[in-house]
Amino acid sequence: MKSNTANRRLKVGLVQQSVASNNKQENWKKSADKVRELAADGCQCILLQELHSTLYFCQNEDVNAFDLAEPIPGLATEFFGALARECNIVLVTSLFEKRAPGLYHNTAVVFDRSDKIAGTYRKMHIPDDPGFYEKFYFTPGDLGFQPIDTSVGKLGVLVCWDQWYPEAARLMAMNGAEILFYPTAIGWDRNDTKEEQYRQQGAWETIQRAHGVANSLPVVVANRVGFEASPDSPDVGIDFWGHSFIAGPQGELLAMASDEQEATLSVELDMERSENIKRIWPYFRDRRIDAYDKLNQRWGK
Repeated sequence: MKSNTANRRLKVGLVQQSVASNNKQENWKKSADKVRELAADGCQCILLQELHSTLYFCQNEDVNAFDLAEPIPGLATEFFGALARECNIVLVTSLFEKRAPGLYHNTAVVFDRSDKIAGTYRKMHIPDDPGFYEKFYFTPGDLGFQPIDTSVGKLGVLVCWDQWYPEAARLMAMNGAEILFYPTAIGWDRNDTKEEQYRQQGAWETIQRAHGVANSLPVVVANRVGFEASPDSPDVGIDFWGHSFIAGPQGELLAMASDEQEATLSVELDMERSENIKRIWPYFRDRRIDAYDKLNQRWGK
């Protein structure tokens, strides 16, 4: 089925990179170089990975790591806002926010062709697993699941652990999101078998493509890549599995990066496809909202 409305095309891109140190300026420059390449290739909206300014510091609990956080606005937003203005793009970044003394968030910040902040999203679901001790560092978000209005459309920005929750994607879609974005930092424990590692990666990919299917929306996922040693031991750490991808509104893979190499991805999206798909797969029409009241409980009887 074809829509009578004119096609709206949007070229989106993402950066998948490794991080070798906590030198923010060095990491920012590395990201900026890739953003400029994507912008020169025609990308109008670009996603960076989760906590791209530094190493993934949540592998252990260390009060000194709070020194890596910064206020919003601050030096990071000044740098990336200037980059968005220079490249005339919508840029989705991910920062360790110091909101107040003792109060920190894992926060996505969006710029819309300007050095001014277009909107923010604070990570809602906070994990606490071996090697991912995020509850020690981050206060759960308090901004809800509200898309960010930009010149290229309404962006449903979520962060990493949020990507496992269909409720988060659904609420973003219900509030008008036109694309789902997931800046991410996830990887393997080297002690797991290869079979277990690829089951984990497969589940991670599948759940996010399923959010695209269930909400008839494109999905853009940027993950870290490369080994980052634990501060407690150089032989222990996380193999971030990269595998960044862009999927269409039926979950179809449009582009995917490797498990091991830094990469950029770009895809031109037909933004009318979501509307066309919703007409023939009307999930929102057929939802039994009269029977879902128990979803706000922790567990059933």
